[in-house]
Amino acid sequence: MSDSVSALPVPALSGILPRLRDETLDPDNLTAYNLYLSVGAAGVRVGVADVRRNKFVVLEDYSLQPATSLSGQLQSLAAQHDLVGRTGWNRVRLSVQNRSFTLLPKPLFRTGDEAAYLQLHHHVDPAHEVVRSYTHASLEMVNVFAAEKALTEWFERTYPAGQLLHQTSALLQGLVHQSDRGAPRRCYLSIGHQELTVVVIRDKRPEFCNVFSFTTPEDLIYYTILVMQELQLNPDQDAVMVWGDLFHDSALFTVLRKYIRNIRFGNRPFDIGYSYRLNDVFEYRYFELFSLHLCE
Repeated sequence: MSDSVSALPVPALSGILPRLRDETLDPDNLTAYNLYLSVGAAGVRVGVADVRRNKFVVLEDYSLQPATSLSGQLQSLAAQHDLVGRTGWNRVRLSVQNRSFTLLPKPLFRTGDEAAYLQLHHHVDPAHEVVRSYTHASLEMVNVFAAEKALTEWFERTYPAGQLLHQTSALLQGLVHQSDRGAPRRCYLSIGHQELTVVVIRDKRPEFCNVFSFTTPEDLIYYTILVMQELQLNPDQDAVMVWGDLFHDSALFTVLRKYIRNIRFGNRPFDIGYSYRLNDVFEYRYFELFSLHLCE
């Protein structure tokens, strides 16, 4: 795959979903901000947080061409964007969304064995993929994951001090932060583009995390009920919280509400400020992007 930006399809700005910026953003003082990027099958999402005010001041969502590689999506956006690809940020984090990850207890993790750990769950293609890891120090857990090679090379070349992590790491950090100490076992759902991430947490400790592919609402409810039953949660009684790319009147939420009595949408990560420009965005959208601010 070529690293030449000119050889990649450049997205039209008309493809933007939300493009929201607070007027206080100062593009000439990037050191005052953190840049957060999320890349997956649905496209590229961009967030910027004011470090001093602990507040998100930018949210942008770019839905790009499905046939484009993840690296192609991000590089083509950077070629015309006024923020993405620029250097000088206080901190930069990029999360990748895929099913190629595994979680390990930190005491069992040994640096250098990442590919061997992941090989048990995913066949790594060295020509197109690299294996990276992210340590959840407060949870004593390591997330080992595969990322597109060209994407990783572009990111590490553009942001040598940047942090690459899997989307499940951002989700876990946000959910643990959101959950209560001493709380009973609870199920959380994050719904993306034909992917369902199910997380179960008890007493601020993750007990289950997996990503399932689905094509129909029936697939989605099947995996949700399966996990709940395996972990002795009752769909008629236990609360389930949901985030992601769906709406109150969507077929996905309708089928969830039919089989799970106590289901509700989640909120944005607590203890973070959000510009009034984001007021029209549903609170349960972009949770993983916002949660990058909580990563270690």
